[in-house]
Amino acid sequence: MASEREIFSLSGPLYLTAIDWSNACHRRSIAASLVQGVYILERDRQQNRQGFNALATPWWEFFHFQLIQVLVDDEDQSYFGAIYEYKFPNSHFHNKTENDIQNQNQNPPKYVIAFRGTITKKGNRSQDFKVNLTLIRDNLHNCSRFHIGLQVVQNIVQNHEVSDVWLTGHSLGSSIALLIGRNMVKTGIHLETYLFNPPFTSLPIEKITKNERLKHGIRITHSVLTAGLASAVNICKSKSINKSESFTLLSSWIPYLFVNPSDPICAEYVGYFEHREKMAAIGKGEIGRIATQNSIRSIIGNAIGKDQLEPSHLLPSANVAINLSPSPDFKRAHGIHQWWKPDVQSNYKLYQFR
Repeated sequence: MASEREIFSLSGPLYLTAIDWSNACHRRSIAASLVQGVYILERDRQQNRQGFNALATPWWEFFHFQLIQVLVDDEDQSYFGAIYEYKFPNSHFHNKTENDIQNQNQNPPKYVIAFRGTITKKGNRSQDFKVNLTLIRDNLHNCSRFHIGLQVVQNIVQNHEVSDVWLTGHSLGSSIALLIGRNMVKTGIHLETYLFNPPFTSLPIEKITKNERLKHGIRITHSVLTAGLASAVNICKSKSINKSESFTLLSSWIPYLFVNPSDPICAEYVGYFEHREKMAAIGKGEIGRIATQNSIRSIIGNAIGKDQLEPSHLLPSANVAINLSPSPDFKRAHGIHQWWKPDVQSNYKLYQFR
């Protein structure tokens, strides 16, 4: 039995009958819907829903996309991602010349690569749990889902304009999209990216206490400890030069980051960016920068001779949207559905490392 949230006509953004691609809320809602399409693709596969019984198709066709490839996990054959291609509707061309379309402030993407997050239902728990463990260990770069996703993105970018390609993901899928985006930046390619509820894999200070002074004190202590450990294992000496250059390079990429402060999985991103600003304001910006580039887990991994690791949540710059709407439970605070609601109340702020 399908849930209401799987059915586009019952829970999708039906109000988007006239899409304005220059409208940030429209782009956010469509990116979230395409991620939902991946979730429903996998549920269709699990429940053997085919033909007219399949529920996934409206999640992309409503916005004039077509599915051109499903990304399949090597281990359990589950669907973890999808590649969509935009097809201009005939009416679009009837109403506008090709020159008009090219001169728009924001055109629709030609391709969108979307990644779902964890599905806790039977059939996905085991493999999704394994992938989440690699994320927690800052080892997602050795996961087959990352390699499959990176390869398809590289193939598409090789044959199309960078401005024609979007990345998007939710939860675990946003971590995959984030890691792919970071790798592409290191080759000089900046992709428009939408990250929904990305896991923050370090200490969740934002949820430990509501006392702002106490949170600030904990973060300063954590930053000093992290920076000190990094120095102690020589990351801030011979290795730190490459890390610093990499961090500066990554700072030019500004993805869209969507977080809910009631979601313990992603809430720490709120304090992560605010804390960097506060550290700079009190003259401790260098400590904040070093702490941001490292996590205690990655420092220990590097110290014992593993590959030089980056924290899974590493993100120097971002357009951050914080959902201020009430979220009475974890399911609604972490769910993808909140991001296409027309009445979502969000606070937006640009954080850019300089």
